Amino acid sequence: METQVATMSTQEVANKLVQYCREGKFMEAIEDLYADNVESTEPMVDGGKAVVGKEAVIGKNNDWYASVVEVHSAKISDPVVGGDHFSCAMDMDVTYKQHGRTQMSEICVYEVKDGKIVKDMFFYKM
Repeated sequence: METQVATMSTQEVANKLVQYCREGKFMEAIEDLYADNVESTEPMVDGGKAVVGKEAVIGKNNDWYASVVEVHSAKISDPVVGGDHFSCAMDMDVTYKQHGRTQMSEICVYEVKDGKIVKDMFFYKM
């Protein structure tokens, strides 16, 4: 008899991502919740060209962390779920090595398939 592993619903993935973010466990969220072939897009970065693959997303996040002197605060809203998508608002107060202290507010949009995040997009103005 085969044992089937239940995949998380979009709501469960959304709740877990928010929990990770509120605990400051951003890299753990990627490791646990992102699909191996995830597409990550930031319209403000590289002309909106998507980064593809979990390892590339981890690299992109490591590059971001390397540009930061200090994260003063980070807040994320409860998720809003619609079908296979969910979104959250995130507010950050960050001091960057090159740009100094910046307050940023963004909308994060995610697509879930088979219990994993397969796409993310981040909309913000700096």
